[in-house]
Amino acid sequence: MSFSSDVKKEICSVEQFDREALKAELYGMLLFSRNFSPNKITFTTESNYAGNRLIFLLQNLYMPIIEKQSALRTKSSDSRLYKIIVVDENDCKRIFEDFGHIYGQVTLRVNRANLSSEEFTQSFLRGVFLSCGSISDPMKSYHLEFCVPHKNLSQDLCKVLSEITECTLAPKTVVRSGSYIVYFKESEQICDLLTYIGAPIRAMEIMGTKAIKQVRNNVNRRINGEVANIGKIATASAKQLDAIEHIKKTIGIDSLPEDLREIAYLRLENPDMSLRDLGQNLSTPISRSGANHRMQRLLEYAGTEVKTNGK
Repeated sequence: MSFSSDVKKEICSVEQFDREALKAELYGMLLFSRNFSPNKITFTTESNYAGNRLIFLLQNLYMPIIEKQSALRTKSSDSRLYKIIVVDENDCKRIFEDFGHIYGQVTLRVNRANLSSEEFTQSFLRGVFLSCGSISDPMKSYHLEFCVPHKNLSQDLCKVLSEITECTLAPKTVVRSGSYIVYFKESEQICDLLTYIGAPIRAMEIMGTKAIKQVRNNVNRRINGEVANIGKIATASAKQLDAIEHIKKTIGIDSLPEDLREIAYLRLENPDMSLRDLGQNLSTPISRSGANHRMQRLLEYAGTEVKTNGK
């Protein structure tokens, strides 16, 4: 089961006993379906929970004649499509008009009379998500969207979302394959919206996933930094060893000043040691900067101007 399906399952488990709130939820489901008119009401979904929720709402509020169909989505997929149909046109007309819509409307708009309170708005948006909403797996990305069939409806939805007082939402829109997409990509806004419409468990799951991803990113950055430092140390050490070997074959290490002689022998014995540790292991400990200065002098003795970036 996908994360989006889990969200819809949680939303469908919300208990609601107020008839008008149930009606607002049903309104959201029907208005944002592909077929809501006075002579045809058809609701199509991949979520069996959403399909059963619609049947429950229709039966409790209007008791129409309902037909439920199911079929495989494609030959190569095990996912099913569920279609709920209000069979009788008289039932369709009765439901359509009860929500304040009239026959012959050029385009459907949200009838705000059905959203007369904050509670009804919550229920309405719950229905909208069950009808046309989806959300990606938070382990992959943060993306929640509503795929809306009509431009005016998408604009109305944006306005409803932006007016929620319990959370600050800033929906964005884009047109995709003839549909109008209202979407969010900020994890905080997605969590706020899910909590608002009745899916707090999945909202907490997103927050937990985000925390895990942040820890992983921090660990990866630290590891990458350490690997880079090790590479710099290895490169610097190789240059220093080449210089010391050159001195050894030419003028001899023992001909060096005492401070350089000591650090040269220490480097030969400890090719992987950092400059900071080299400095601390001298008979008279010095800082990393002091150790680096001595190494620069050794490189000059060896007749090279190559500088080291070793740690």
